[in-house]
Amino acid sequence: MADLFSVTAPLALRYRDSGEKQIMVERLPYADGLLYLPTFWTDMPLPEALRYVPGPIEGDGPWKVGNAIVTVLACHGTDAELATEFSYWQSRLMELADDYPSRELIEKLMKTHAAGVAGIDICHPEFRKQSGNG
Repeated sequence: MADLFSVTAPLALRYRDSGEKQIMVERLPYADGLLYLPTFWTDMPLPEALRYVPGPIEGDGPWKVGNAIVTVLACHGTDAELATEFSYWQSRLMELADDYPSRELIEKLMKTHAAGVAGIDICHPEFRKQSGNG
């Protein structure tokens, strides 16, 4: 199929251990894992909405990311609940129209909050050495 970050179709994520499913509407690679925003992320504070899935990203679709499987929404058996949620999200996007942030701004916001969500201690001595602050 394709690289996880070049696919433009909506993607669903399912955690293998819990079975929990979510739709990813925005995503970025981060620290040997995946950062993503679920549907309706615009209705909550970004640090609360932003999710991190640790683990290497493997495959060409479906993809494996740590404890999660990522598929194109509606592939490999349609999930009616996720399809309905995505339909509501599409309606929300129409309401937001030009108020929905640009991809560039979304990436900047995700990166700004990434370390906290990923649980990376930015005060760790290794980080200070890399950033020139140590």
